[in-house]
Amino acid sequence: MLKKLQTKHISLIVGAGLCAFLAGAVVSAPEIGKSLGQWLKPRNTEPEKLSEETKAKSPVFALVSQSPQERGAKLEAIKEKSTLADRNRARYLLASDLIERKQAQSALSLLEGLDKDYPLLAPYVLLKQAQAHDILGEEGKASDLRQKVLKEYPKEPAAAKALYLIGLKEYQDKALAEFPSNPLTWEIIRKQLQANPNQPQLQLILAKYAYDQPGIVPVLDQMANNPTLKPEEWDIVGTAYWENNEFGKATIAYAKGTKTPRNLYRIGRGWQVSGKRAEAINAYQQLVKTFPDAKETSTGLLRLAEMATVRKDALPYLDQVITKFPNKAGTALVEKVKILQAQDQKAASEATKLLLTKYGNSEEAAEYRWKIAQQKAKAKDYKAAWQWAEPIAKNNPNSILAPRASFWVGKWATKLGKKEEAKQAYEYTLSNFPHSYYSWRAAATLGLNVGNFNSVRQMNPNVVPYQRPVPTAGSETLKELYLLGQDRDAWLQWQTEFQNKMQPTVAEQFTEGLMQLAKGENILGIDTISKLEDRETPEEQAQFKTLSQQVTYWQARYPFPFQKEIEQWSEKRQLNPLLVTALMRQESHFEPKVHSTAGAVGLMQVLPSTAKWIAPQIQVDSKKIDLEDPNENIMFGTWYLDHTHQQYGNNSMLAIASYNAGPGNVSKWLQTLPKGDPDEFVESIPFDETKNYVRQVLGNYWNYTRLYNPEISQLVAKYSTVHPELPVQ
Repeated sequence: MLKKLQTKHISLIVGAGLCAFLAGAVVSAPEIGKSLGQWLKPRNTEPEKLSEETKAKSPVFALVSQSPQERGAKLEAIKEKSTLADRNRARYLLASDLIERKQAQSALSLLEGLDKDYPLLAPYVLLKQAQAHDILGEEGKASDLRQKVLKEYPKEPAAAKALYLIGLKEYQDKALAEFPSNPLTWEIIRKQLQANPNQPQLQLILAKYAYDQPGIVPVLDQMANNPTLKPEEWDIVGTAYWENNEFGKATIAYAKGTKTPRNLYRIGRGWQVSGKRAEAINAYQQLVKTFPDAKETSTGLLRLAEMATVRKDALPYLDQVITKFPNKAGTALVEKVKILQAQDQKAASEATKLLLTKYGNSEEAAEYRWKIAQQKAKAKDYKAAWQWAEPIAKNNPNSILAPRASFWVGKWATKLGKKEEAKQAYEYTLSNFPHSYYSWRAAATLGLNVGNFNSVRQMNPNVVPYQRPVPTAGSETLKELYLLGQDRDAWLQWQTEFQNKMQPTVAEQFTEGLMQLAKGENILGIDTISKLEDRETPEEQAQFKTLSQQVTYWQARYPFPFQKEIEQWSEKRQLNPLLVTALMRQESHFEPKVHSTAGAVGLMQVLPSTAKWIAPQIQVDSKKIDLEDPNENIMFGTWYLDHTHQQYGNNSMLAIASYNAGPGNVSKWLQTLPKGDPDEFVESIPFDETKNYVRQVLGNYWNYTRLYNPEISQLVAKYSTVHPELPVQ
C-alpha cells in the first residue's frame, strides 16, 4: 500500500526545492525588505573558539530549536543576566525574531551598538539593522548601513550580501570579482546572462562553483559551443557535466581538456556508457600507457577486462591489477576465478586461495566467505558455516558483511550448543559494530532491554532533543550563525568560504552535510554525511574514525526533524516514536514534499488512495487531505503503522514488512517461510527490497535508540569502546 520511493525521483524534487531556495534571493532591490529580507538575515557570533564543551555552556544555543514564542521570555532573561557572550547572542536572536514579525523598531533597540559588542557577527548586525530600516521604509538609512559593511568589512562574506542588496552595476561587478562562490553572486550572473548569454567568463564561474545547482546544464551546453575555451576550462565544463550525470557530454569536454588520469578514465567510461566500445578501449589503453601507476589505471584495467569479447583475453589485464594494485586485487581475482572455472579448475582454486590468504582483507574475500557460509548453513552444516564466517568480522571490519557474519556466528554456535561461544560472538558484534542492525539483534538476543520484534512498539523511551553540532570546518562566524539557527546566512557564509567542493576534506564534507540538513535538504545532507565512511586514503580514514567516535556525527547521520509532530502522533497511536522516526528516515529521508514514482507522498510515503481509505475512520474530510503537510502526513502514516501492527499481533518486523510489501505478501510468507526463528524469517524474505527494508528500518530504530535515549546509550557504551555515549543532559 505504501511504496518505497525511488532515489532518482527524489533527487529531481530536491533540485526543485533548492531552486526555490535560490529563487528567494532573486528579488529586485526595492523588494528586498519584503521577500528577500526574510531569507537573507544575519545572526550571532562570539570571539571564543566554539567547541562541543563551550557550546554546551551556552543557554542560548539550547533554545534555538524552540519557536520564537517559546524562547522569547527565556532570551529576555538571558539578555539581562547571563555572560556577555550570551547576552549578545540573546539580543541578536530576539532582534531577528522581532524582524520576522515586522517589529522593526523594537529590533533596532536591541541591535543598537551590538556591532561593537559582538564583533564576530558585526557585519551581520549592520545588515540586520538595514533590514529593520527597510521595513520602516527608511531606505536611505538601510543603504548607509550596507555601505558601512562594505567599508568596514570588505573581505567578509557578509559583504557579498551587501553588494547584492545594493544592486548597482559597479557593486555587482565587485561581487563577481571577489565572491564568485557566493550564491547571491550566482544570481547576479544569471540575471546578466539573461540579458546577454554570450559571456563565457560568467558561465565559467557557474560551472566551477554552482555546478550542483538547478539549471546548470543549459549553461554548460552554451559553453560547449565556445571554441575558445582553454584546456583547463574544458576540465571545469567536463566535471560539471559529470557531476550532473551527463556522461556523454562530459566525455566530449574532457577530450578537449588536460590529459590527467581522472580525465582519461572518465573519457573511457563515458564512451563505454554511451555504447562506443572502440573509443572506450582506446581511452582506457591510453590511460594505462600514459599513467601506468595512477589509481585510476587500476579501474581502467578492470574495465578493459570487462570489455574483452573473448573472456580469456581479460586475464592479462586482471593479472596487471593483481600485480600492481593490491587494493583492487580482490576484484580482479574474483573475475579471474570466474574465467578459470570454465578452463582450468586447478588454476581457479589457486586464485581462490590467493584471494582468501594474501587478499583476505578485501571486500571480495568477505563476500566469498559469506557465500560459502550461507551454503553450509543451508545444508545445516553449522560448524562449517561458523568456520567460514568467523574470519570476516576480524579480517574485514569495515565490510558491510562484518556485523552480519559476526551475529550469525553466534546463531550457528547456539545451534551447535556452544552457548559461551555464542555469547562472545554477540558481545563482539555489539562491541565492534554498534551502529548495525545486527548489533540490535545481538543486544536483544543477549537479553538487554532494547526491544525485540514483538516488543518495540510498546516501548516508550526517554528521548533527548536533537542539538546541532559545532561544524568541523569553516570560520567562527559560520559556526556561530549555524548554532544560532541562522540558516540562510550560515549557508551563504559557508558557500563563500567553501572553495574545495570537488575534493573536500573530511571536516569540510561533514560541514557541507550539516548545511544541507539546515536548509531542509535532508536527503542530500544524510547522503553527504554517510558517504564519509567511503573515504579511501589512510589519512582520511583516520580522520573519519576520529569523527565517527563522536555522538554528534551519528546524530547528524540520523537527524531528528519533526520531533514534536512525531512524538504527538506516536503518543496518540501508542507507537514507539523512535520506530516512527526510523520508518520515516527510510521512506523519505525527512523530505515533506517528496513524491515517489508509485505516487506515494511525503514523510511517511502515504499513497493518496490509502489516505482516502483512512480519512473517514479518523473523521477527516477526504477532499481536504494535504499529504505534503508534515503534521497531516504523520497523522495518516502513524494510523496506518498502528493498523499494520494490529494485523500482526504487534510484531514490528511483520508490521514493517507489510508497510512495504502489503499484507497479501506477508500473509503468504507466513505460510511458506520458517517461523521458528524470526531472524531466519527475515533472511528468508524473498523480496530483496522488503528484506533490506525491514533491516534498514529496524537498524534505523536501533540507531535512534542508542543516539537519543540515554539509558540505551549508556548500556551500549558498557559493551563497546567505539560507541559514543550521550553527554549528560
